[in-house]
Amino acid sequence: MTGATGNIGSYFTAHAPGRFALRLMVRPGETLPEEPHEVVEVDLGDLDRLKAACAGIDTVLHLAATGAPQARWAEVLPNNVVGTYNLFAAAKSAGCRRVVFASSIHAVSGHPPDAQVGADDPVNPGDLYGVSKCFGEALARYMAEQEGVSAIAVRIGAFQPPEWQRDPARIGNLDAWVSPRDLTQLFVRCIDDEAIRFAIVHGVSDNRLNRLDLSSARELLGYAPEDAFYRENPAVPDLSRLQTHALTDGYPSGLRDDVGPLPE
Repeated sequence: MTGATGNIGSYFTAHAPGRFALRLMVRPGETLPEEPHEVVEVDLGDLDRLKAACAGIDTVLHLAATGAPQARWAEVLPNNVVGTYNLFAAAKSAGCRRVVFASSIHAVSGHPPDAQVGADDPVNPGDLYGVSKCFGEALARYMAEQEGVSAIAVRIGAFQPPEWQRDPARIGNLDAWVSPRDLTQLFVRCIDDEAIRFAIVHGVSDNRLNRLDLSSARELLGYAPEDAFYRENPAVPDLSRLQTHALTDGYPSGLRDDVGPLPE
């Protein structure tokens, strides 16, 4: 796993199933608390050391990136473009089965705000950080279909703990929040799957009004998010009780007047 010192990586390390043997990659000079797992220091720009780090690995969970949406090209190019290429090349060289690539909602944030985005909709980045994630998704598909390295790109929404979401000021995340528990579940399902060659799935919680459609994650991986923004933030009503506006909501059917009494 790359990006082991980040918020997502730290949570995954602490909550991954015990059956996983993890090799945690950090940048040179970074430190982790005492870990029962193997830790390696590698820069994403060092292809040879990346190859060594991938040796004997089944699946690479690639989380490391420059993650600021306001980042300039000179900031995203080394890690998000060159580094992602190096990581995939190293995984191919080492014979890894799969790469799970941490993409982002920013790869599609340029779509109109009133549109829910499906996993098969065209990419439409809203910033240069999103552009770099589009590159990673395209590279993942190339590696899967042309180079034989299975790849799943996970478009991650607003990753924050539940207590952070309880602040009424955070209501802007109501359509994009993903809880640490739900994202970890999705990553585990991506790692465990043995059938997918390539897929893009969306990493958000069960927010009812979701910017990213969860259909592919549910259907391909059996993803079943446990958390929802409206259950954490008091400023949001319980949207699980939305009506269908159909007869199932209790409206009497006008058909009954013409059909008459039904046989018992």
